Amino acid sequence: MSARTSHDDKSDLELAGNVEREEQHSAYLPTASSAVPVPQTVGGIVNPPSYTVATQAGVLKVENVNRVWGRNSKIALFVGIGLAAYIYSLDGTTTWQYQFYATSDFALHSLLGAIGTAQAIVLAVTKPFAAKFADVFGRAEAFCLAVFFYCLGYICIAACKDIHTYAAGAIIYYIGYAALQILIQIVIADCTNLRWRGLISSLTSIWFFVNAFVSSNIAQGVLTTSNWHWGYAMFIILIPVTIAPIAGTLFWAQHRAKKLGLDSTDLVEANGGTAAKAKDTRSLGKRVLSYAIDIDALGLILFAAGWACILLPLTLVKNNTVIGGDALWWDNYKIIILLVVGGCSLIAFCLYERLLAIKPLFPFRFFKNYTIMAAALIGFFDFVSFYLQYTFQYTFISVTKDWSIADQGYFAYTQTLALTFAAICAGFFQLYFRRTKWLLVGGLVVRLAGVGMMIHSRGAHGTTAELVWSQLLQGLGGGVASASCQLLAQASVAHQDVATVTALVLLFAEIGNAVGTAIATAIWRDWMPRELSNRLASLGNDTLAGLIYGAPAVVIPEIRFTNVPAYTAAVAAYSEVMKILLICATCIAIIPIGLSLFVNNIFLSDAHNAVEGEDLAGRALNNGEAREEKV
Repeated sequence: MSARTSHDDKSDLELAGNVEREEQHSAYLPTASSAVPVPQTVGGIVNPPSYTVATQAGVLKVENVNRVWGRNSKIALFVGIGLAAYIYSLDGTTTWQYQFYATSDFALHSLLGAIGTAQAIVLAVTKPFAAKFADVFGRAEAFCLAVFFYCLGYICIAACKDIHTYAAGAIIYYIGYAALQILIQIVIADCTNLRWRGLISSLTSIWFFVNAFVSSNIAQGVLTTSNWHWGYAMFIILIPVTIAPIAGTLFWAQHRAKKLGLDSTDLVEANGGTAAKAKDTRSLGKRVLSYAIDIDALGLILFAAGWACILLPLTLVKNNTVIGGDALWWDNYKIIILLVVGGCSLIAFCLYERLLAIKPLFPFRFFKNYTIMAAALIGFFDFVSFYLQYTFQYTFISVTKDWSIADQGYFAYTQTLALTFAAICAGFFQLYFRRTKWLLVGGLVVRLAGVGMMIHSRGAHGTTAELVWSQLLQGLGGGVASASCQLLAQASVAHQDVATVTALVLLFAEIGNAVGTAIATAIWRDWMPRELSNRLASLGNDTLAGLIYGAPAVVIPEIRFTNVPAYTAAVAAYSEVMKILLICATCIAIIPIGLSLFVNNIFLSDAHNAVEGEDLAGRALNNGEAREEKV
C-alpha cells in the first residue's frame, strides 16, 4: 500500500507530521491493521524499519515535544513526575484509612463493598479511556482532564453531608486516580528509551519506602487535629500543584514546536497518511463523529457496560441485597440477566474491535503478538495467585500470631517494600545488560518459591522468620516480573500503540486482582465456617464458631489465653483453609513461568521501541547511532 496520501486539491493542504516517516517506511499501515511487528532482538540496526502504523495527533505532539526541548526541560518534566508519584503514593497510603471514619459517621459502613465495586468498574474502564484520550488529544491535555476529575471527586467528598454524595465523589475521584496512574507510565514511556525505561518507571515507586512508615502518622495527625474531611481536602490543593510541572512543561514544549513549524494539532488521516488542513471547515456534528471514531467511543461503551454488568453481581450477591422484596443470590433472575448482558456486551466488544472499529481500543495485532499476550497473562495469573493468599492474610496472621497492631502492619508492608526494591534493581539490570527475558523467568521462579514456602510456614507453629522470608521472596520475584512485563509489551509495539498496550497490561492485572479476590472469598466463605464448626463442636462450643468467623478481631484476643483448647482449634481451622488458598496460589503461580519462557528476548536499545527503529522524536536511527550488543 502506498504511503502517500493523494488529494485532488493539494494547494489547500500541506503534508505535515508524518512526512519524514512516509519517506522512510516501505509500509505505512493504518491504525486498525492486524499485522504483527517483528521486534529487534540483536544490537544495532542493520535494516530500515519495516513496520509502523498511522500515528494519531496526541502521539505526534509528544514526538514533536521530544524534538524541541532540552536538558532543563527534561529535568523539569522528571521532577514533576517525581512529585506527582510522591503525592499519588501518599494519597494511596492515607485516604483509605479515612473511609472507615467517613462511612461510620453516616452509619453505613457496609456500603464500602458497593463503593469498592463501583471503583473497580471505573478502574477497568478509565485506563483504556485515558490512554485513548492521550493518543487523540495529547498527554498534557489528558493530565488536565485527570486533575479535573481528581479534584472534583475530592471536593464532593470533602463537602459531603450524606453517604450518597460521598459515594459519588469516591467514584468521580477514582476516574482521576486511575488516569493519573497510567498517564505517568505513558509519559515515562514517551520520554525514555528502552534501555532506561524500566529503571525510571520503577523509581516512581521509591516513595513507598517513605510513605509506608509515615502515612499512618499523617492520617492519625489529620484525624486528631481535624477530621476526615480535611484528609481528603488537602489533596485538592496538592494534586494540581504537583501535576503543574508535568502539564506545564508539555504545554510549553508543544507551543514551542508550533512556533517552529512542527505543529500537529490540526490533522486529518486518510489512506494511512497524515496531512495538515489549512482550515477545518467540517460541521460540528462531523467533528464530534470524527473524535468519537478516534477515541473509539462505541468500543468504550461496550467495554464499560460489559464490566459493569459482570462486576456488580459480585457485590449484590455478597451483601445478600434485597431488591423488590427478593434476596439476591446467584440463581436469582436479576443476577443472571446482569451476567448475560455483561457477557454479551464483552463478546460484542471483541467482535466490534476485530471487525468494525476504525481505530480500535485494543488493536487485534495485540492479541496475535505472543510477547504482548504473555506479558498481559503473566500479570493476570500473578495477581490471581497473589490475591488468593493476600486477601485474608491479615486475618490469618491476626488469628495465628500474637503480634501487636504495629507488627502486623509492618508484616503487611513487607512484600510491597521488597517488590519496590526488586523493581528498582531490575531497572539497573536492564540498563546495564540490555536484556530482561531471563530476569523475568528468574523472578517468577523466586516468587513461586515464596508462595510455596508459605504452605510450610502456615499456622501458629511457623516461625516469624519463615513468614517474613516467604513475603520477601514473593515481593522480590513480583517486583522483577512487574518491571519486565510492561517493558516487554511496550517494546513490542510502535509508539502509536504504547499507551493502549500499557493500558492492556494493567487491565489484565486488575482483572486478575478481581478474580483472585473473588476465588479467595468463595473458598473462605464456604470452607471456614465448616472447619470452625467441625473442630469446635467436639469442645461443646457450637456458637463460638460463628462468633470467631464473624468477628475474629474481637473474639480471638479473648480466648487466646482464657480458652486455649478453643483457640488451638480455631488456629487449626484457619491453618487448614489457608493451606487450601496457598496450594491454589502455588499451582497458579506456575503458569506465568511457562508463559515467560517463550517471550522474545528483546534487545533494549537506545530506540523508543524495538519495532520501528526510531528515537523519541520519531526519527529513524542509523547504524552509527545504535550501540552494538556486547558479546
